[in-house]
Amino acid sequence: MRIRRKKWARPELAVCPYYIEHSAEYKGKWNTVFENDKPLYAELGCGKGLFAAQAALKYPEINWLAMDIKSDMLGVARRTVEKSFSEAGREVDNLKLVSQNIEMILTSFDENDRIDRLYINFCNPWPKDKHNKRRLTHTRQLKQYRVFLKDGGEIHFKTDDDELFEESLDYFAESGFEIKYLTRDLHASDYPDNLVTEHERMFTEEGKKIKFLIATKI
Repeated sequence: MRIRRKKWARPELAVCPYYIEHSAEYKGKWNTVFENDKPLYAELGCGKGLFAAQAALKYPEINWLAMDIKSDMLGVARRTVEKSFSEAGREVDNLKLVSQNIEMILTSFDENDRIDRLYINFCNPWPKDKHNKRRLTHTRQLKQYRVFLKDGGEIHFKTDDDELFEESLDYFAESGFEIKYLTRDLHASDYPDNLVTEHERMFTEEGKKIKFLIATKI
C-alpha cells in the first residue's frame, strides 16, 4: 500500500510505549515482550492498523504484533489503535506495533520464538513473474515463517486477487502446510469470525469477492 509521507509519524512513534523500532533486538525472545504467557499472534503487513486494533480489542486474551515496513504507515496505525482503544475505554496492553521488513523476517525471529498464528491480509499480489518471490505467501516466505510458527500453528490469508490466491495454494502445499479451511467468497460463506479490514471494505464495495483460507503447519 502506498502512502504519503507523514511528518508527524516518526515523532509520534518515538514516544509510543507499544512501538518497537529495532525488532532484531528481540530475536529469540519475543516471549518476553508482553511479560505474560498469553498466545502470540502476528499480522504481517498491518497497513493502517484497523484489523490489528479490532483483533486486540476483541481478543484481550491474545498478544498481538502488528508489523509493517513503513514508518508512515505505522504512524497511521498508531492513531488507529489509540482511537479504537480510547473509544473502548481500554489501555493498549496486548498489542505492539513493530517495524519489520517481512521479506527479511528471520533477521528478527528464530526457532526460539514460538508464534501461534500469522495473519496475511491483502498483501501485494506482485503479478509479474519476475516479482512473484516477493509475495508474502510465496514458498520462500512460507519456509521462513515455519522457523518460528508453532507446529500446528495457523496462517490466515485473505485477498481479492484470484491469481495470487490460486497460486498460493501451491505455495502452501510446497511448504508443508495443510489447508484447513477455504472459501472463494468469504462474505457468502459460513465462516463465523471475520474482522473486516480497510482493503476488504473497499474491494467488497467494488463488487470483488474476498478469498480466504486457513493453513496449518504440518
